[in-house]
Amino acid sequence: MQLTPKITQILNHLETIQPFNPQDSLDGARKFLETMSLQLSGKKESVAMIEELHIPQENHQIPIRIYRPKGREAQQSSAIIYIHGGWFIAGGYETHDAVVRKLANKTGSVVIFIDYRLAPEHPFPAGLNDCIDGVKWVFENAESLGIDPDKVGIIGDSAGAALSTAVSTQLGKQLKFQALIYPAVDNQLNSKTWETYENGPVLNKQGGIEAWAGYLPEEEKENPLAIPVLIRDFKETPPTLIILAEHDPLLDDGKQLSENMKNAGVKLKTSLYKDMVHGFMHMGELLEEVQSAVDEMTDFAHQNLKSDE
Repeated sequence: MQLTPKITQILNHLETIQPFNPQDSLDGARKFLETMSLQLSGKKESVAMIEELHIPQENHQIPIRIYRPKGREAQQSSAIIYIHGGWFIAGGYETHDAVVRKLANKTGSVVIFIDYRLAPEHPFPAGLNDCIDGVKWVFENAESLGIDPDKVGIIGDSAGAALSTAVSTQLGKQLKFQALIYPAVDNQLNSKTWETYENGPVLNKQGGIEAWAGYLPEEEKENPLAIPVLIRDFKETPPTLIILAEHDPLLDDGKQLSENMKNAGVKLKTSLYKDMVHGFMHMGELLEEVQSAVDEMTDFAHQNLKSDE
């Protein structure tokens, strides 16, 4: 494995991160992602406005954050729904704040971030249901949100890309595109790239086994909505961009998902980011590839939103 000097510098730094006062391994994993994102994401762009709302459900509320891009006052704005990664057990507003700001400003779209419930406290299908209900709410409230319901796409990274894939099989006719960043779509962790990168960089197999165990109840182990590599029915799936990282244990799983979509006739673009590791979108302090990926997602969004903006 040949790593670039910048990636080596980042990985050496990750070795030094000590989550502050972790209560247990789960708390440690959550704090590690927060610390990594805070230290490596780089300077955050300013946006026009950020609003936080709660979508009422029967027994809980779904928190969402709405990012309005700088310099855009359009009443009928295009919109992107963002589903975050973190192995289904970690992540939230702050871990993905920097990249979501970039996406809002570059695309000129309102970005709606769904802070879905996390495992193991809330195993599958809780997080997926929050994502589906959140997307439905956006469409139902498009007018009051200042959003054009005919110009909405979805983006997810890692575990969030698995959730996005599942959401789009259910609601894809309403979505104009999806972008999936290094998707975590298989619970088997037995691919060639998992063999190669069993101990990292960034992810390791033991952490993956524990995360899936907390997320996936025994009775759901054959459910394609939980394990998107098992999905065969992509009838509703909109045009899809899949972004993969070269030195990522999830690379082969992402390639398999891409192959399955291609065989099902999905309009698809797959893009491999050479030299990159899992989670590189959090590493904008040093990696110009973060902006390259934002630019690529923006181009894909604009093509499929047929936006005049």
